[in-house]
Amino acid sequence: MSARVKSQPYGDVAKKWRDLAERRCAHFVELYRSGRWTHYYTEEQFLARMREVIHAADTWAQIAREPDEHGIAAE
Repeated sequence: MSARVKSQPYGDVAKKWRDLAERRCAHFVELYRSGRWTHYYTEEQFLARMREVIHAADTWAQIAREPDEHGIAAE
């Protein structure tokens, strides 16, 4: 009998949201490195927004985990 991969009903959608959250996090890191954040935010605003972005990326990473080499997402 072949091994079945545990399916997630909305797995593809969750992966897209995870990817979006990761891109958003990378964007904020680039804003920080370039110093452009000063054009858009005060320091307090930027730090608060950065915390939100990191929290969202971590949350989506937990929701839509990458499968291991056997095709099974970590629990």
